Amino acid sequence: MFVFLMSPLAIPIKMTLFPATNKKFGPVSGSSDHLDQGEGDQTQTPLLPPSSSASLLGSFHENDDDSDVETLLAEGEGAVKKKRRPRRGEDFKFGEAFVKADFWLLWLVYFLGVGSGVTVLNNLAQIGVALGVDDTTILLSLFSFWNFIGRLGSGVVSEYFVRSKATPRTLWMTCTQIIMVVAFVLYALALNGTLYVATALLGVCYGFQYSLMVPTASELFGLKHFGIIYNFMLLGNPIGALLFSGLLAGNVYDAEATKQGNSTCLGPDCFRLTFLILAGICGVGSILSIILTLRIRPVYQSLYSSGSFRLQQASDH
Repeated sequence: MFVFLMSPLAIPIKMTLFPATNKKFGPVSGSSDHLDQGEGDQTQTPLLPPSSSASLLGSFHENDDDSDVETLLAEGEGAVKKKRRPRRGEDFKFGEAFVKADFWLLWLVYFLGVGSGVTVLNNLAQIGVALGVDDTTILLSLFSFWNFIGRLGSGVVSEYFVRSKATPRTLWMTCTQIIMVVAFVLYALALNGTLYVATALLGVCYGFQYSLMVPTASELFGLKHFGIIYNFMLLGNPIGALLFSGLLAGNVYDAEATKQGNSTCLGPDCFRLTFLILAGICGVGSILSIILTLRIRPVYQSLYSSGSFRLQQASDH
């Protein structure tokens, strides 16, 4: 585990000890001295001839009836530039991203996936006790290990396919939510030998969901205001814990414990209803993720059409 955690240090060490030299471009011919010598002999002329927009703008207050026509002419000649809203793949302000459908689709997919996963994580000890596990720390360790594998694997898998085939990262969020449906059904059935399998599946899917949200948000809405966009996305985690873990799982567990006349609930019925509801929630999340993937596929084809990330060219048209 220590070797895995320290392995990224090899990149800055290699870049420091063996810096790459760019031999593509030779020395620039000429120098700034030549430019300085020619400055005094040449008369500076504007690159573009003056347009008629200046006279149009100057006459705005003289004739109010023609102001609309003159404004349109001035915009057409470039004297007045109309502000363009950013497109997906460019830098968004938080307010600009907040009103986009893709923003809320990504938030809902993350909220449904991570919120349902954190519900199991918060109640994993009680789940183990209810299903007859003597040492629940094994379940916690299993979930944490596969969560770690999921976070690493999501980067490897999504990065390979996004660069080779321009596949949106949200496709893998869809796959993991479908797997989460299977894991929750295994929890609800409570068959012998399926508890550890379901915990491992849920751990790796939980790691995938968290790690895929980060680059997806940055690619869709840019990095200039990524901090506030990222932290708003993270609200899906505590809100999911409040709704699914505190209200749903807590009330179902207490109701079953009351039926048994004990403060501790035992048996598969303690969380069965919770697991079935979470399976349905992940089913809805997978459908939303498919919709999001289809919507943003053109964006990824534009960003990664050459096999590596490139910024979209800004355009005023």
